[in-house]
Amino acid sequence: MAVITTVADLKRLHRRRTPKMFYDYCESGSYTEQTFRDNSDDYAKIRLRQKVAVDMSGRTTASTMIGRDVTMPVALSPVGLCGMQCADGEIKAARAAERFGVPFTLSTMSICSIEDVAAHTTKPFWFQLYVMRDWDFVERILNRAKEAGCDALVLTLDLQILGQRHKDLKNGLSAPPKFTLPTMIDLATKWRWGMGMLGTKRRFFGNIVGHAKGVGDTSSLGSWTNEQFDPQLDWSKIARIRDMWGGKLILKGVLDEEDARICADFGADALIVSNHGGRQLDGALSSIRMLPRILRAVDDKIEVHVDSGIRTGQDVLKALALGAHGTFIGRAYLHGLGAMGEAGVTKTLEILQKELDVTMALCGERDVKALSRENLLVPEDFEGRWA
Repeated sequence: MAVITTVADLKRLHRRRTPKMFYDYCESGSYTEQTFRDNSDDYAKIRLRQKVAVDMSGRTTASTMIGRDVTMPVALSPVGLCGMQCADGEIKAARAAERFGVPFTLSTMSICSIEDVAAHTTKPFWFQLYVMRDWDFVERILNRAKEAGCDALVLTLDLQILGQRHKDLKNGLSAPPKFTLPTMIDLATKWRWGMGMLGTKRRFFGNIVGHAKGVGDTSSLGSWTNEQFDPQLDWSKIARIRDMWGGKLILKGVLDEEDARICADFGADALIVSNHGGRQLDGALSSIRMLPRILRAVDDKIEVHVDSGIRTGQDVLKALALGAHGTFIGRAYLHGLGAMGEAGVTKTLEILQKELDVTMALCGERDVKALSRENLLVPEDFEGRWA
């Protein structure tokens, strides 16, 4: 087996071992995919400031995210259909994150249920909520998350209406998936993936089937999901969810200074600068390019985290040095999961931490919390001038 030293190595294995429809679900954006590409490309525009003749011993990547001690300020993002990248994917990713010492976030649209993940972990994980029209479902799933011991709610704000992802439509990816002849042929060639799926009972949305009214099996799942995302989500409904939850709250999907200021005054514990990995509004600016503006807008009133485009430990360092308190990874850990299961997620985290640690040292820093813009060389026009 080839030596794995980068997330890109895991990505190649992921593509080879996972059915095309699920790999494409991971590695795609909406419409022209401009924002999807910019999310990663814009990190490369920021360069690092090398420092020499400094003591590089005793380094640490440890930090906190909303009061939780973390091995490094990297959390696993909520990802729908995670359990289709690899059998029992959410359980495997959650166990890897717990063992490594970083937060795992379970998606509403996960294959493994809240209860499944709780039964296979020993420490609290975070739960992400998509707001549905069915408020009885919303209330019950929040109660289920509380009963499972979830210690933070990640509330997604940027998916009231689903952005069109051409690859998903062409591959027949829906709830449940439409298996065309080409899809079936492709599935038959992914024997490692297929053996895993045959060995698990978790193949459909575990948080929904059997829990939402009228969704007792997969035959009724598609119509329910197509109708349920709430296009009328506004700040009054967000306040209602905040009060129903009553615990730590992270608001995900903020890409505008005015929205960020509202979040800061809202009583949330953190916001995530995010464009949903380029899967919603194509043509929006990258998360890393918007990060400095949002940091200025909130003025330390709220923790600011960032996702979308992070593939290396150097990307993590750049985000932290620009001022982010924490980062979230999605595709990076999915590549590990699709390539090698639980061990692959662990490998992803090990790679990111090593890249972060070595880069931090060569930039003359020993503590990840000491990173600042002084460690970067940022183009004068990086944020852009937009009318």
